[in-house]
Amino acid sequence: MSFSALDSSLTGPLFRSDAMAAIFSDRARLIAMLKVEEALAHAQAEAGLVPHALAPAIAAIDPDSFDLKQLGQATAIAGVPIIPFVKAAQTKLPRDLEPYFHFGATTQDINDTALALQMRDAFKLIAQDLASILEGMTTLAESHRSTPCIGRTYMQHAAPVTFGFKIATRIANVLAFAQRLKPLCDQSLLASLGGPVGTLTAMGDKGPAILKAYAAHLKLGCPPIAMHTQRGPMAGIGAWLAGLCDALGAWGSDIVHLASTEVAEVSEPYVAGRGGSSAMPHKRNPVSATVLVAAATAAPGLAATLFSAMMASHERPAGAWHAEWHALPQLFGLASGALAEARRLAEGLAIDAARMRANIDLTHGLIFADAAGTALAPTRGRAEAYALVEAAAHRIRDEGGELEAILLSGALAADERMALQQAFKLEPAIQAAAQWVDPVCERARAVRTGLLNFIEEA
Repeated sequence: MSFSALDSSLTGPLFRSDAMAAIFSDRARLIAMLKVEEALAHAQAEAGLVPHALAPAIAAIDPDSFDLKQLGQATAIAGVPIIPFVKAAQTKLPRDLEPYFHFGATTQDINDTALALQMRDAFKLIAQDLASILEGMTTLAESHRSTPCIGRTYMQHAAPVTFGFKIATRIANVLAFAQRLKPLCDQSLLASLGGPVGTLTAMGDKGPAILKAYAAHLKLGCPPIAMHTQRGPMAGIGAWLAGLCDALGAWGSDIVHLASTEVAEVSEPYVAGRGGSSAMPHKRNPVSATVLVAAATAAPGLAATLFSAMMASHERPAGAWHAEWHALPQLFGLASGALAEARRLAEGLAIDAARMRANIDLTHGLIFADAAGTALAPTRGRAEAYALVEAAAHRIRDEGGELEAILLSGALAADERMALQQAFKLEPAIQAAAQWVDPVCERARAVRTGLLNFIEEA
């Protein structure tokens, strides 16, 4: 039995990618901890505190030589996994090097820095998915920049837009986070090294220089002081991940509605057996969109855990820091699952333009009510014009009919009649919506290039 849907063999593949699961696996954590200890040994050897042979000896340790089950049982006694890890690693080193291993460091140093290495790998995966999603969504928006569909407010028909415009607004949601990924990594992926209370007393006046060299070896940011109780970077990462999930979830929510039987304007890419029902064999439920909404619903609570953990007392908190171990991997897992499904949608969402056009006519011209009122306002005044349109709208609801026909049947001057006829044309709404698509797509391409560069550099 798994205590997390993300770790479960049954539900995990639905909510997170295998690649992300591998990054946060126990084996990957051990490898990251060994890399951290190796970097520490390099930095300390350069400062003359440990033998130069120590770092190569650490690099030679086989991560598969550790007994994970035994380490887990020892962690339950020690309270943290680093203590049994250090003891086990020391047994794998030459006797003359063993005393220098982990010199002057503390549990949180190794744990936090190893996590930073894992998160860096995780962000590279995220950047790759984001680049693919932006490419797919941009193609979708451009292909449908002039495809008319209904704009909805409060889930009600409001006024015509284009499907390209609708997609462009969701691209902008994603861009808000995608363009912040590199700055987030630069500011939040930091090397932790402070020793027991953050002062690196055992390293004397060489402590600050060792911290800089240690960070440089790992290609991580270097904090100005021990980050044992500086948890803002972790909370910032959590907020970014939750925000990204919410941005994708907003698009998923749109798709759930647009794919409903009554609307039927889009459908998810067909995969045999996907989206079925155990009771209703005819169903094709929107699985990808459901995963997006689920991730967006779950992620904010996990991010809240990280904000709570910022209240870290004195030089080392009890419990608050440990809570991060649960929240961060789950946030990355949820994000990976949402990104995988968003990519599937961006690259294969099926669009029914004819149904979109048909749905525009469902309200018998009422979606042009504002345009009609605006057309009559110059001659009637705004209040009278809108009262006239409102009365016609009530008549349609009570008796049926078309708004344009009802308004044109009234006593109108020739110029009013011409203005009304123009108000019921789709072209102005299409042109107004389409003009916003290209700038967003241009920005998306620039951000996508930045993401690909980040992957190469990270």
